[in-house]
Amino acid sequence: MAVNTDGIFWLGHDSFRVSGSRTVYFDPWDVQGPAADIILITHDHHDHCDPATVKALTGPKTKIFTERRSAAKLRAEGIGRAVIVLEPGDEVEVFGVNIKAVPAYNIGKDFHPKENNYLGFIVTMDGLSVYHAGDTDFIPEMKAIHPQVALLPVSGTYVMTAQEAVQAALAINPEVVIPMHVAKIVGDMKMAEDFAAALKGKVAAEIKPITA
Repeated sequence: MAVNTDGIFWLGHDSFRVSGSRTVYFDPWDVQGPAADIILITHDHHDHCDPATVKALTGPKTKIFTERRSAAKLRAEGIGRAVIVLEPGDEVEVFGVNIKAVPAYNIGKDFHPKENNYLGFIVTMDGLSVYHAGDTDFIPEMKAIHPQVALLPVSGTYVMTAQEAVQAALAINPEVVIPMHVAKIVGDMKMAEDFAAALKGKVAAEIKPITA
């Protein structure tokens, strides 16, 4: 039986909220919601690192984890107290939530170079492990990542195509995979639908509605 994803909310593009014993946001961009316990930012591009939204979601105890370029961007906007820099391979635990930073990069294109140390995240909370891949292609490191839920970009151009994301999903082999990086800036919902259809009978794919 597949895991329950009721506490995972797609907020559009690469933005997600995971709600449980704590409230965790991935790449919140131009979204609203309850205050965060933890905010995870994969890299410094405007559609992933949005200081205005981060400020709005940050409470007195919020912790923000990101890479160095995003940290500098947030600190320049007065969001410094709560920002902690991670590199691929780093692992921390805060508020009872385990956070592991993993690589995210392009192969054969220059939007997200490997040397920038941009991030994906594996978060384990309330016994559920969720992998947010960030902006990435199907990279070799994914073969060692085996969460219960994987959030994978599928739109091509800046990230994997739907077909490449299918191969990534098969390598990761989560209990549930959720497509992202569509319906805003680049990509449309058909890409998510094609991705899900190609995985039928192999990996359970769930297309989340966008939560306002």
